Amino acid sequence: METSGTMDVRTVCLGMLTDGAASGYDLKKHFESTFAHFFAAGYGSIYPALSSLCEQGMVNCECIPQDGKPDRKVYHITAEGRTFLLKALENPTPCHKVRSEFLATMCFAHLMPDAQIEKVLDSRLEDCAYYTKMISEVEASCMQDWPPGKRFVAGFGKAMIEAMKTYVEENRHLLTEESASKSATG
Repeated sequence: METSGTMDVRTVCLGMLTDGAASGYDLKKHFESTFAHFFAAGYGSIYPALSSLCEQGMVNCECIPQDGKPDRKVYHITAEGRTFLLKALENPTPCHKVRSEFLATMCFAHLMPDAQIEKVLDSRLEDCAYYTKMISEVEASCMQDWPPGKRFVAGFGKAMIEAMKTYVEENRHLLTEESASKSATG
């Protein structure tokens, strides 16, 4: 596996596994909690990533028998995986890109009725409240044990979410037809 300096699902999984062995389910829960505000990954990308990492010797997989269930697969990072991860972390210019269905939708707000725009904006504000609460709960429960990088990311996430919330609240009037026509004539 060659490194291109990108932080893809495989590389993030390797990073998570430096905290200890984990199953695909454990990693998905991690993506849904501490990584939810900046890096999305589901089973459809996590399990293929783990399979690829296994094939390339970056992780080992231990099958743990369970009563009445399929074996639980627990993954451990290998020395080769750690070396690969450390090499990927050498990238001095990691990309910071935002893929936002919300922003894509708002680009076409002029095609939407005001009620739908309001519904989308209210939903975005609800999401902001959810993520703020989730990050705060994670911080309160275990952040004191986190390394500085994870604390930085949590704080960055809170700042981004607060900025988004403030921007939506202060600028939502720009998206409704009534307000747009008032500003065009006023």
